[in-house]
Amino acid sequence: MDNVKLLNGIFKDSQKKGKEYLYYLDIDRLVAPCYEAVSQTPKKPRYGGWESTGISGHSIGHWLSAVAQMYAVTKEEELKEKLQYAVDELAHIQSYDEDGYVSGFPRDCFDQTFSGVFDVEHFSLAGQWVPWYSIHKIYAGLIDVYTLTRNEKALEVVIKLSDWAKKGTDNLDDELFERMLICEHGGMNEAMADLYLITENEDYLKLAIRFCHKAILTPLSRGVDDLEGKHANTQIPKVIGAAKLYEITGEEQYKEMVIFFWNEVTNNRSYIIGGNSINEHFGPINNEKLGIQTTETCNTYNMLKLTEHLFDWSHHAKYMDYYEKALYNHILASQDPVSGMKTYFIPTQPGHFKVYCSPDNSFWCCTGTGMENPARYTRNIYYENDGDLYVNLFIASKLLNEDGKVKIQQETDFPRSNKTRLVIWEKNTDISKIHIRVPYWAAGNVTAIVNGNNEFSSCENGYLTIERKWSGGDTIDIELPMALHTYTAKDDPKKVGIMYGPVVLAGALGRQGYPETDILGDHLKLNNHPLIEVPSLIADKDKLNHWIKPIEGNSLKFETEAVGQPGNVKVSLIPFFELHHQRYTLYWNLMNEETYKTFVDKEQEELERLRAITVDEVQPNEQQPEVEHGIKKENSTSGYLNIVQKSWRESCDEGYFSYEMAVEAHKKMFLQVTYFGGDHTFFAHGKKYEREFNILVDGTVIAKQKLEAEKQSDTIFTIDYEIPELLTKGKQKVEVKFASTEGKAAGRVFGVRIIKSTSEI
Repeated sequence: MDNVKLLNGIFKDSQKKGKEYLYYLDIDRLVAPCYEAVSQTPKKPRYGGWESTGISGHSIGHWLSAVAQMYAVTKEEELKEKLQYAVDELAHIQSYDEDGYVSGFPRDCFDQTFSGVFDVEHFSLAGQWVPWYSIHKIYAGLIDVYTLTRNEKALEVVIKLSDWAKKGTDNLDDELFERMLICEHGGMNEAMADLYLITENEDYLKLAIRFCHKAILTPLSRGVDDLEGKHANTQIPKVIGAAKLYEITGEEQYKEMVIFFWNEVTNNRSYIIGGNSINEHFGPINNEKLGIQTTETCNTYNMLKLTEHLFDWSHHAKYMDYYEKALYNHILASQDPVSGMKTYFIPTQPGHFKVYCSPDNSFWCCTGTGMENPARYTRNIYYENDGDLYVNLFIASKLLNEDGKVKIQQETDFPRSNKTRLVIWEKNTDISKIHIRVPYWAAGNVTAIVNGNNEFSSCENGYLTIERKWSGGDTIDIELPMALHTYTAKDDPKKVGIMYGPVVLAGALGRQGYPETDILGDHLKLNNHPLIEVPSLIADKDKLNHWIKPIEGNSLKFETEAVGQPGNVKVSLIPFFELHHQRYTLYWNLMNEETYKTFVDKEQEELERLRAITVDEVQPNEQQPEVEHGIKKENSTSGYLNIVQKSWRESCDEGYFSYEMAVEAHKKMFLQVTYFGGDHTFFAHGKKYEREFNILVDGTVIAKQKLEAEKQSDTIFTIDYEIPELLTKGKQKVEVKFASTEGKAAGRVFGVRIIKSTSEI
């Protein structure tokens, strides 16, 4: 990417804004938890948000990767100097550990794991929140610094850190190693593969292979989609590492799992903007359930990384079609162009809005990948290989040769214009064939005219190919016909999005009932903020031009006729990447008049009823809701039940699990718990367990519950428990606890919600 430079345009502007945040961040604060991890006093206090939790230290890793990439594309020496200071600090901190450990939390959890006796869950290893995931960011950051800036000290630090990991994991046999991988571990297989490519040390290649999680990757290699209920972004980095291992080893099983996974996610598990997941998890196949916590931004960052590998193996336009969709409509849309802050999720719930991180008190995973995204905009615009040049993306930019001279320049205002021009600058260039992507959304023939007279329009594998001896000053004028078209959700033909070319057009719904700020540290805080009524569109899906009209003077803004119901309203449609700080919808109920007469959106009605009475909620087994509600547990397990498409948690014997949940003082509060109708007495560990347990609020038992499959066995149901006012008086939070005793089980619990009486609404 360091031989491509952006010219003026939306990506250049976003890159500049992203760079500002990298300069803003204080290295001493980012490395503060690393000092504390080796019992040393930091120079400055650590940042807030996730950097004040067990995942601390991941942000310095993301920052290293982001700044290294930004330096590569800008060559700003100040960035390189900041990198050197950060690497020096990490090297200094590393010197306090004889084995070369450096991270944002103490090594106790790893020492316990390396002993072979450890507890593990999806997001917890030896009592620590996702330790391999967190430290992986430092591995990746140091490797990026070396690869992109040739900083030898960064390589020294990461080699010592890798030798520590190799020495520790050598104590684990294959069964224990695989068990360790139950806990989210980021892209450790990719990091070790990268380090092998740099050092040619076989130890790192062997470790990369050991870090491949067989429970996930083996089914993929056999063409089995077992992704439902899995934490989405836990899996994507594993597949990226598999792609890297295919390129190193040539073993076909790696290639097979990568291609199958990519096809399943992009074709069957993604939303209109190219993102995937709801509440951070994969749902059922071909299900496009709308919600507040959809399309986690990290996932799309990683899917773009994965797509690069597939395009490298097979230069087919479908890969860059997906890349373009996700880049414009998710990644570009995820950064606030004013503040530079990043989104965690992109809500698809009609009438909601984006929530952005705060500069000092968030540091979510998507804040980290969000730091990296603006420096990655130059990637994959062009692809060169043995005299072939692929023009994949229509972004104003220039491609340089090894001497820094311009080889080819792309002049365009795409997507505001449907034209782009390629100018060949260098004489006797090594390029013989130029391949221009013919996108899936093209509303007619894509044409390319060389030097104003020779026209080309035929294509193969989605690319228009022009072969000739190129001379300095040659031009190629490309026309990309664009038109309005629809996107139909996989689970409901009435649920429709509207696009123009590659651009998702969002309904701009204004700021009615808008929160005081949408830039804040807690991304869950506004999940139950009141929605607004979003009109249904009563119109002909196949004749968009009859009822959607362009706004004069702006090629990407449109307005509908008065087809919005109820109320015969007109709706403004604008590019989603331009929509910030207001309500929106990406999906519409689009139908004809006959269908509308009998249409009732029962799902929306139930959602609005629940939101109106909800004070706080937790979804068991989902990482962020549990962590951010201060989960405590003992003898507790969790999982996912496909039949009801929900996650659960339970405890056995002398066990429990608890959450800190918000309440409203001086109001009648109820605890609403969701159960599965088929749960009853079961056998495990050679003994019989009855599902009989106590429910406590701040240590006081408010209910005793027994589950005996008294409900329909394939459904869930809820029970509301009154919370005595004495337990909530004068409080903002209480501890909700589910406790079991010997021979008993608490749960399974499929949802926990604090609600108020309907009379309080």
